[in-house]
Amino acid sequence: MLSMMDVSPGNVVLEAGSGSGGMSLFLSRAVGSQGRVLSFEVRKDHHSVAKKNYNTWRTAWKVAHEEAWPDNVKFINKDIVSAAEGIGCVTFDAVALDMLSPQVALPTVFPCLKQGGVCAVYLANITQVIDLLEGIRTCQLSLLCENICEVVHRDWLVQPSKQKDGSISRRMEPQENAVAYNQEQTKESEQAEEPRLEKEKPFGSVPYVARPYPWQVDHTAFLVKLRKFRPAYLHPEPEDIDFSQGSDRA
Repeated sequence: MLSMMDVSPGNVVLEAGSGSGGMSLFLSRAVGSQGRVLSFEVRKDHHSVAKKNYNTWRTAWKVAHEEAWPDNVKFINKDIVSAAEGIGCVTFDAVALDMLSPQVALPTVFPCLKQGGVCAVYLANITQVIDLLEGIRTCQLSLLCENICEVVHRDWLVQPSKQKDGSISRRMEPQENAVAYNQEQTKESEQAEEPRLEKEKPFGSVPYVARPYPWQVDHTAFLVKLRKFRPAYLHPEPEDIDFSQGSDRA
């Protein structure tokens, strides 16, 4: 999500949906000490957790670093939809939305996003993606949907294979490799006058299990990248003409 937004040091970023404050930390680091982040959260419990986690991280950062973590995030316990007056005078370089109905917030956020700026949206369901795009179309917002991607988390199991009694299985040497290897050894032994050390085989003796975990706690999400653009009117509407007094042309 952060890579979608292309945030750089000194940027001013708007976040709607602080959650636990994880994204706020990434944004804080990306904008640096010269930038700032405004993070809105409508739920009071999430707002408190995000502030606590952010302050805890800044305190822990001092233990192993000489330079302090920048204090550049302002957490606001307020609905972004009703915050038009508070952010109306700020121009944001990028926007991150993590909320149930982001299309409701777009009319408030859109005027504050700079031309060419990116609004990245995190959604849990594909139906929310559809509602988002329909909201953009209905409100006639100049937002181009550049990308919709699904994020899937899958844990893998990679470990030596074991038998039923718990002992490690032994790998069966591939037949073709065994024949070729034995022929090579026979040829070399006939030509050599002195015995040589046996070469290392190009495969191990222990087979491995490498597959996804059979018991998965999968989490799927959708990331939507929206970019604000300036519409080009190829056919501008004609100027208003008063026809009540007739035309001047004969």
